[in-house]
Amino acid sequence: MVLKTFGWSFGITALGLVAAWFYGGWEAFGIVAILSVLEISLSFDNAVVNAGILKKMSAFWQKIFLTIGVLIAVFGMRLVFPVVIVAISAQVGPIEAVDLALNDKDQYQQLVTDAHPAIAAFGGMFLLMIFLDFIFEDRDIKWLGWLERPLAKLGKIDMLSVCISLIVLMVSAMTFATQAHQHGGTHVDKAATVLLAGVGGLITYLIVGGLSAYFEDKLEEEEEREHELEEAAKKSGKKAPAIVLAGKAAFFMFLYLEVLDASFSFDGVIGAFAVTNDIVLMALGLGVGAMYVRSLTVYLVRQGTLDDYVYLEHGAHYAIGALALILMVSIQYEIPEIVTGGIGVALIGWSFWSSVRRNRALARNGDPDSGDKAEVPSGV
Repeated sequence: MVLKTFGWSFGITALGLVAAWFYGGWEAFGIVAILSVLEISLSFDNAVVNAGILKKMSAFWQKIFLTIGVLIAVFGMRLVFPVVIVAISAQVGPIEAVDLALNDKDQYQQLVTDAHPAIAAFGGMFLLMIFLDFIFEDRDIKWLGWLERPLAKLGKIDMLSVCISLIVLMVSAMTFATQAHQHGGTHVDKAATVLLAGVGGLITYLIVGGLSAYFEDKLEEEEEREHELEEAAKKSGKKAPAIVLAGKAAFFMFLYLEVLDASFSFDGVIGAFAVTNDIVLMALGLGVGAMYVRSLTVYLVRQGTLDDYVYLEHGAHYAIGALALILMVSIQYEIPEIVTGGIGVALIGWSFWSSVRRNRALARNGDPDSGDKAEVPSGV
């Protein structure tokens, strides 16, 4: 099972490390290895959230996610995205941006660093909305009941998550953005840039997330029919097929996954400049890491891990909320990647251990410690 799921990742790792060695010797080999580990540690929560969505999709769309989706994630976000940043921020053409990336690496890094406030605001708002919409939903299973119960009641207020996100954006623009750190140690006022990028991230979430929710609602409308099929199947001794997303529903869910992955990639791409400003090594290292995130996503789906460890999605979404706030703070202050990745891993590890304890309690007396019903949360 492990080899089948991670086989491509192992193969890409070997090719990537060999290519790095031919490109720049053992130093390049080490840089690619470090970047791969960095990407995996920063994106583990991404895999958990992706798995919650991917398990609802048909086998065909799962394959699309692992093929076309990988191309978008590896080449789009890890190679093309940094070049696009330079092209926009420096107001140059894509060919000139590529030339800068290959031949003037210091200038290239400076331009990407200068564009960080806009990137952080866009990604931070998108991820913050994901977290808020999750935490404000009233779920049958609650991990931190003392916190999630009152927040679920507040969630009944219409557009609360949007209002809170806009408040966070305004506060960030008036504080962090007015003293945004510029390359070379100077500080500049990036308030307008942060506001515009943040609103862009919010709008992107509302459009893509709204379309995904619309088609997911259609899936939920089929649940009654599925229940009837299951009842009929029980009488006949057969197992009823599960209703999975397909067609337009799966397409928009796939689109949502790709935008979600892009938002998760921002911190990895920016953080990679702390290791190297060589675009080739960056693409190799982050690309290898992205492959493992994809494989881990599939592993979680096929093993039914989210069904067995029901608090994992909670932990992943708390990690998303932490990452969103870190991105906003990073507009002014430099946050070490070990802090960003460590918080995410700690939250997911905590939620995993809580799930293990819950399962043990169920095995002992048939009722989890929390007293909540054993129904798997729906995800984002």
